[in-house]
Amino acid sequence: MNHRIARWAVYLLCLLLDVSVAASLYRGYLTGWILLPVAVGVTLLTLIDRFQGKHALLRNYPLLGRLRYLLEHIRPEMRQYFFESDTDGRPFSRRQRAVVYQRAKDVKQTVAFGALADMYEPGYEWAAHTAFPTKVKPDALRVTIGNKQCSQPYNASLLNISAMSYGALSKTAILSLNGGAQVGGFAHNTGEGGVSPYHLQHGGDLIWQIGTGYFGCRDEKGYFSPEVYAGTVAEPAVKMVELKLSQGAKPGKGGVLPAAKNTPEIAAIRKVKPGVSVLSPAAHTAFGNEYEMLSFVQQLRTLSGGKPVGFKLCVGRKDEFERICIAMTNTGIYPDFITVDGAEGGTGAAPLEFTDSIGMPLYDALAFVVNMLKKYDLKQHISIMASGKIITGFDIMKVLALGADACYSARGMMLALGCIQALQCDSGSCPVGVATQDPTLYRGVNVTDKKERVANFHRNTIYALAELMGACGFATPEQVNPAALYRRVTRTDIRSYEEIYAPDNGRSAGAALIPGQSVN
Repeated sequence: MNHRIARWAVYLLCLLLDVSVAASLYRGYLTGWILLPVAVGVTLLTLIDRFQGKHALLRNYPLLGRLRYLLEHIRPEMRQYFFESDTDGRPFSRRQRAVVYQRAKDVKQTVAFGALADMYEPGYEWAAHTAFPTKVKPDALRVTIGNKQCSQPYNASLLNISAMSYGALSKTAILSLNGGAQVGGFAHNTGEGGVSPYHLQHGGDLIWQIGTGYFGCRDEKGYFSPEVYAGTVAEPAVKMVELKLSQGAKPGKGGVLPAAKNTPEIAAIRKVKPGVSVLSPAAHTAFGNEYEMLSFVQQLRTLSGGKPVGFKLCVGRKDEFERICIAMTNTGIYPDFITVDGAEGGTGAAPLEFTDSIGMPLYDALAFVVNMLKKYDLKQHISIMASGKIITGFDIMKVLALGADACYSARGMMLALGCIQALQCDSGSCPVGVATQDPTLYRGVNVTDKKERVANFHRNTIYALAELMGACGFATPEQVNPAALYRRVTRTDIRSYEEIYAPDNGRSAGAALIPGQSVN
């Protein structure tokens, strides 16, 4: 559109509107008074757009240019509700979101008229069933986490709530998640924001995550405080402790708690000063290498009275993880579990480059970690937790096949709470009150109802896993193996998970190291 024609068309529209309103007022019509604010507003907005110097679009196309900003603003909603197919949405498709909603509401979970996926497109995956199915009891799908160095092992569900802090999520969301965990008998990871009263109110089992900021267990200078840690970890609800090295959505990067969000309540929980911005650094200050890290893990376990302690990471350099394995072999210190977080993991806010281009995806990372632990004869001591876009029973079975013992879901649990994938987690304006600290929004979360939905989603997903395992002839999670899962890699080439993620016979992309070799 020619900008001169568009500009003069807007001027003419404003003039006609102003003249019409003036005429109505002159004749004493009520419509004149009703339209007067509209006419004044449109005219002033047109003049402001024309003479401002910040936006070239508005200067060249007064008033009309604002239509472009409006359409851009509502584009995600328009795409999600009107143009997106059932299988195209990201990070979760409408079909994936629908199954979570159905299971959370405990309503119909079946689909009609066949599969929507193109089974001949590369990337399609399936499991090989058996002609002689077995019966699997959903209640039996649990795993004991804790090795011989742990005196209080924890019997965990195969599906648990992944790390999401109070502060990132609202208090009503935390209450609902923990209430669901209590009802359903599964664990709730606190996230690195510390153990809040909302994590404790319902008495659901907790996995306390400790990040680089040591929130909830730090001294006045921000360093780890054994005394403060010991006081919190003694809470009966705290069943395990997870030391976070990195997370999938932004590995190698710390975070900032803005001063505006650092309320007196959140500051008290995190053991920081209120009203100031608080840095969560990229690296830990309590240790600087793999040997010091294992010593810290042992310290955390001792101070906890023998509760399971592990660490979480998004795999980056393979040689670094191999060095950790060698350090375990040399010291004899074994974490009770390792959480493998895939790069496809979510977060409330992260730079685009970190979200899209840093870290190893879950299946590759999980296979590597398990293979490396087996290479150094460590898997017998360490349970593996998997995290990254896990929401269905088939998702769980895939990570079990690659060697995981249990898994986490974050966004699946958020969807069960009522999340609509509005992609506004970092705005503070979550429309359903889940990822916000705005009381006018989070009060819309009915804790009594939502905790039941979280429990329903967990129960129905575990039931779906049990049916899948039975159909494939797997009586226990340990029997699930990668040879029974397949992926189409081209239109004509099919490979099993065993072929794709086979052990590398001890070879790694890092330096060639052997047990006993010193590592500086």
